[in-house]
Amino acid sequence: MFRDSAIVAYRNLLTILRVPTLLVTATIQPLMFVFLFAYIFGASLGGSQYREFLLAGIFTQTVAFNAAFTTVGLAGDLQKGIIDRMRTLPMSRLAVLMGRTLSDLVVNVLSVAVMVGCGYVVGWRINGGIADAALAFGVILLFAFAMSWVGALTGLLSPTVEVAQSAGLIWLFPLSFISSAFISAETLPGPLRTIAEWNPITAVSAAGRKLFDNDAPPTFAPATGWAADHCVGYAIGCSVAILAVAVPLALIRYRKVASR
Repeated sequence: MFRDSAIVAYRNLLTILRVPTLLVTATIQPLMFVFLFAYIFGASLGGSQYREFLLAGIFTQTVAFNAAFTTVGLAGDLQKGIIDRMRTLPMSRLAVLMGRTLSDLVVNVLSVAVMVGCGYVVGWRINGGIADAALAFGVILLFAFAMSWVGALTGLLSPTVEVAQSAGLIWLFPLSFISSAFISAETLPGPLRTIAEWNPITAVSAAGRKLFDNDAPPTFAPATGWAADHCVGYAIGCSVAILAVAVPLALIRYRKVASR
């Protein structure tokens, strides 16, 4: 199964190399968000200190949005009949999905690396220790892997690539912005504040800030509650819970579409 997964992942990475616009999308979009929020909105939200606060949220939002690569990639393989070809091969069914999510994890690593360089340009710094920084990136990439499985399930449920493109983003935008990725969740009204406090994107962003030792601007109300106090453990727990639900559902759906 591991060998089959590696072969499928290698095939997907070759596709990205041969269609470089896919790689450009994975790197240019996060850079646009960094500069947009850092300089256009950041000046009124806290300047240089807001830029330090911002980067962990941008990391988290980007890896969440990159789940669309998995969604569109699997929907395209289904539409082109590639899944049907793989079904005839003596390989594990899990390998097809694992290979796709692993190759997209590599893309996420590259996206995060590009954003780290961009972050240093705009003034972001890792103020904590090396071990804490490594744990922060581990939490972010674990969340990226979990979101890729959600993207895989969405792609397998989509009848066409066009539907997959819309379905892969339509729920991500509200999930990203009803969070503390860019602002303090304490400023949101009523139910939105509750949603934001327990949102996995809030947890991963907060865990990154805590481990990078990036403070919020003094004008931002500090986060309160159990999820905020235990943001690292909660972020890891959210990713594990997403995997526990999305992996079996994606496998069940794959068996259905592969047996048609």
